[in-house]
Amino acid sequence: MADAPIAAPVVVLDHGFIRTVTVQRPEKLNALNGETLRALAAAFEQAAQDPAVRVVILTGAGPKAFVAGADISEMNTLSAVEGRDFSLLGQRLMRQIERMPKPVIARVNGFALGGGLELAMACHLRIAVDTARLGQPEITLGLIPGFGGSQRLLRLCGRAAALELCLLGTPIDAARALQLGLVNEVASAHDLDARVAGLAERLANAAPLAVRALLDAVHVGGECSLESGLEYESAQFGLLFATQDMREGTSAFLERRAAMFQNR
Repeated sequence: MADAPIAAPVVVLDHGFIRTVTVQRPEKLNALNGETLRALAAAFEQAAQDPAVRVVILTGAGPKAFVAGADISEMNTLSAVEGRDFSLLGQRLMRQIERMPKPVIARVNGFALGGGLELAMACHLRIAVDTARLGQPEITLGLIPGFGGSQRLLRLCGRAAALELCLLGTPIDAARALQLGLVNEVASAHDLDARVAGLAERLANAAPLAVRALLDAVHVGGECSLESGLEYESAQFGLLFATQDMREGTSAFLERRAAMFQNR
């Protein structure tokens, strides 16, 4: 798979149908500046368009951090208008990830604070190392979350947890994050890569068109009435009957063999 080069703060690596996107600023604990946000947007656009990519893993370089937040040294210089533009840049990236037609797994290998937690929450699934710390500490800087943190926390964990994390700004550990539904799984440092890889392989072997339809159905359903969501689900369900993947999946079940999906 030949891709256009991605900007320096982001490294892309392919393994079969799985693409790993790594924020590569370990000296800054992978903090998000404008350049990094734009590089991530380019990387996810390429992954969305590449038919050979079925799953994306998002992580941070080094042993300490997934992404420790937005780059405060850059934010400190921004005017009010520039601050709003920075927020909108981050929000566009989060929406882009959230609406990806392929599953995105956040490999939370350390600190996921501020913009880092917002980045993780935009992913479809999150696996955190047991030593990870997660939080929205913007209040301690005289700010509020700017990349969607207040809204996605509310939807993922409920009003009480969203207010606790955003008002107090105190990070929580991975066990509490699991309890709140903020992450899907917690693994030891020894097991993290194997757990993420196993999940990615399972998703990569699933029917790609059904995966895409499911991601769409859940996303649309989260933003509309139950009646509209059910109608959308039925429409997607019906469309899948026109795919070769559906014929292969049902035939494989009846013939008691493993299905071989081809994204058709």
